[in-house]
This record gives sequence, C-alpha cells and structure tokens, in this order.
Amino acid sequence: MSAADTTTTQVPPPRRHSSPPGRRPGRARATRRRRYLLGRAATPWLLLAPCILVLVLVLGYPLIKLGTLSFQDYKKPQLWGFKPATWVGFDNYQAILTDHEFWSVVIRTVVFAGSAVILTMVIGMLVALLLQRVSGWVRTLVNIALVASWAMPVVVAVTVFKWMFDSDYGVVNWTLSRLPGVDYTGHNWFASGPEGLSVIMLQVVWGAIPFVVITLSAGLTQVPKELEEAARLDGAAAFGVFRYVTFPIIKPLVVMMTTLSVIWDMGVFAQVWLMRGGHPEPEFQLLTTYSYEKAFGVNDYATGSAIALLTVLLLLGVVAVYMRQMLKIGEVE
Repeated sequence: MSAADTTTTQVPPPRRHSSPPGRRPGRARATRRRRYLLGRAATPWLLLAPCILVLVLVLGYPLIKLGTLSFQDYKKPQLWGFKPATWVGFDNYQAILTDHEFWSVVIRTVVFAGSAVILTMVIGMLVALLLQRVSGWVRTLVNIALVASWAMPVVVAVTVFKWMFDSDYGVVNWTLSRLPGVDYTGHNWFASGPEGLSVIMLQVVWGAIPFVVITLSAGLTQVPKELEEAARLDGAAAFGVFRYVTFPIIKPLVVMMTTLSVIWDMGVFAQVWLMRGGHPEPEFQLLTTYSYEKAFGVNDYATGSAIALLTVLLLLGVVAVYMRQMLKIGEVE
C-alpha cells in the first residue's frame, strides 16, 4: 500500500454566502412590510380621490367665496362694479351677533328642526317596526306608497298641503269641524307664525318619513330573531325587547339618520319659500330664508354671506357630535 492510498482526502467546508453590507434579510423583510402597509393605507385615499376632487371643485370655491364676502362691504354697487369691495373685518359678524332678530331666527330654526327631527324619527321608527309584523303583500304596498310620496316634487307637495290647510276649501278644516264642539270653518292656519310653521313642519316630516322608514326597515332585518325570542322567554315585554336588544343593534343607523335629519331640517328653504309665496313674513323666517332675504331682498350680500357661514358652522357642530357618537359606538363594539 502506497502512502498516497493511506492519505485521507480532506474536503473543504462549504462557503457561506455572506450578505453584502446593507442588504440583510431582516432589514429587507421590514422594508417590504413597511411598503405593504403604506400601500394598504393609501389605497382607500386613492379610491376616494375622485370624489374628494369633485367635492373640492363643486363646494370648495363657493365656500371660499362665501367666507371672503362675509368680511367685505359688498352691496349692489360692488356687484355691478361701480365701487370696489372694501374689507371691513368682523363688522358684519358683530352686527349680526348683536342683532335681536338674528337670535330670534336662530331659536326659531332650532325649535323647528328639533321638532321635525323628533317627529320624523319617532313616526319612522314606529312604521318600520310595524312593517316587520305585517304580511309580505302589505309591506310591498306600503313601500310603494312610501317611495311614491318620497319621489313627489316639493312644489307638488307644497301645493297639496296648501289645499289641505286652505281656510275656505281645506279638507283639514272640514274634518276638524265635524268633531263635536269644534268649529274651524274659515280658520287661517297661516295667520300666525307658530301655526303656519307647524303646517310647514308637517310637510317636511311627511317628505322625510319614507327615507327613514325604508332605511330603518333594512336595519331591522339584520337584528337576530334568536336574541329577541330569548328576551321574550326571559320575560321581557315588547318595549324591553326593543330597548335592550333591538335598539343597541341598530343604534349606529339611528344616530346616522338623526344627524342627517338635523342637517336636512336645518337647511329647509323651498317649503317655507313656496308656502309663503316667495315672501316669508318675519315670523316665518328660518336661517336659510333669512340669509337669502338679507342677501337678495335688500342686496346686502356680505351680511347674507355671514349668516350663511354661521349656519355652516352650526351644522359642522352637529357633524362633530355625530362623529363623536360614532367613534364611541366603534370603541364599544
């Protein structure tokens, strides 16, 4: 045996491929994960970008112009270009906030909108609950009637209500006069502000109930029937089942509908304007008609813009309350 045969062949160990400086696997994975999270967070904003762009173009410029006018002295001479608009700072707001008539309009608007919202939500909820307990064909007929009334133009609805509450030929006066001891013959519902605004409020509620009923009915279908049945077996009455089982489930929907109703009813304009023939009396003025009257009735566009901007700020406060409630509901869930 030769020495070459007895020599042990040594195999060199495999080389370890070392990562180049700055390219460690852990760091690369962290970079990819960071990019993934950033892309995932940016995707909703990219999808919302067209809608946000349209809102900025449609609402952004008018809102900026509104705010600019509210700090200027802008009347008919400035509108026609005979005089330049001059900056007056907060003089318009000072004049408005120290005006007793403005605060009367604010209180009237808040009472009007609050009453309309309460009636809309209560009646809408009762009708939606009733629709869950009737047969299918009755529910279909009611939904058709709701959609038909919802689709009715405001001008037509105002005309119908003006006929219903007409002092000479109104069906409401005729019906009330049929009651024992009641005589409403020739009664003028628009002779006083509270009665006239009550009629307008009924017309607003009548037009808003269909949307509320349809939306709440859709929400009630998502309430598990097993939970309601278990509550009844435990001895809960109908109101208890609604309070402790049904309402907590549809609460986000109720909060959303209430907020939308407040915004819509605070912005009522056409009903008041048409019901009073384009010239609402002082006791019929709401913030929307009051702003329009100041801007185009007496050609004081700066004061009208300031009132409109204060109305926007008031509605933003309502939206802030809505967002806070929704965040609270999200934290509970």
